[in-house]
Amino acid sequence: MAKRNVTYQDIARYTGFSKTTISRFFNRPESVTPDHRKQIRDALDVLDYKSNKVARILANGQTEFIGLIVPNLYLGFYAELLNLFLNTYEKYGYKFIVFSGSSHEETERRYISELLSYKVEGLIVLSHTIPSIELASYGIPVVAVEREDRYISSVNTDNYSGAVQATELLYQCRCDICLHINSQDYDPQVPASARITGFTDVCERHGMDCRILPYTLGSSYDDLQTKVETIVEDIIASYPGKRKGIFCSNDTTAGIVLNHILRKYGHLPDEFKIIGFDGSPAARQAVVPISTVAQQTDKLVESAMELLVRQISEYTTGASAQRTASEGNGENAEKAVKEGNTVNGGDAFSPKPEHRIIPPILMPRGTSRP
Repeated sequence: MAKRNVTYQDIARYTGFSKTTISRFFNRPESVTPDHRKQIRDALDVLDYKSNKVARILANGQTEFIGLIVPNLYLGFYAELLNLFLNTYEKYGYKFIVFSGSSHEETERRYISELLSYKVEGLIVLSHTIPSIELASYGIPVVAVEREDRYISSVNTDNYSGAVQATELLYQCRCDICLHINSQDYDPQVPASARITGFTDVCERHGMDCRILPYTLGSSYDDLQTKVETIVEDIIASYPGKRKGIFCSNDTTAGIVLNHILRKYGHLPDEFKIIGFDGSPAARQAVVPISTVAQQTDKLVESAMELLVRQISEYTTGASAQRTASEGNGENAEKAVKEGNTVNGGDAFSPKPEHRIIPPILMPRGTSRP
């Protein structure tokens, strides 16, 4: 015969607590004393209790889902971030519903609408498509990573200092011409645009000849490869006999540059110095390990989760206080809503944005030794 599911009544009977106390343990554990929480947890082990997730969602509205939107997964940086976010389950207990963006606003709006229909408790957004003022209007906690973030909280790398370190290394390599390959689609408000500023500032400081070589990112690796290989051929034709320092905006692009040169010459000539950005596994796994400005992805993800979980807690507390006040339970509940300052009218969430900056780490390797 099938084993009967353990109920709140069973737990209450075993512990001697009321069903109300057991309910509070599952829905608002902070309202139960530590000693009572331990007794209930011990009872759950003895009774072999299996949580009914669907029932809990219906009871308290908390789905334990977080929506995650990435621009693409052919750039190693985003694939690594996604893996790290998924691995936070053991610590935070949140599951992720993931959409890969298409750079089309209406498509990504449909993605977000789908996520909201699943009652996600928050959003992590890496895609650059939807402006932050719109993301802030959805009324749920949102944290951005490496994208425009004026109206929402965010975690970003110090892109400027990373670009400065990379360009200084090219200067130490005694390059005759410095070239920066970057997407022409970057908005000045996007954090990664500071890689261009850092590059040009160092070149001007040292009086180095430099060029910025823009390209359109595209929607696939094959598209990116075709565009970058065309740029490399132009570099080879335009600067014969010169030592060329090539600073790429990401490691995937740097890998394409390296592979094209290796196929053309059979080795990496000393006249080419290549540096990527991100610190993705592909950079260190290349035939010639690629120098890179490594973003501390573990810290980016941990900081993003800290910010989001805190916002979710504030939102949940504020929404609970709003519900209590609407039920007419006195001045204290109304005061809680006012002091929480997280729920406006019971259905909007507008915390003051918090922005964290994580320093990058320059990793010189075989493609740009001085």
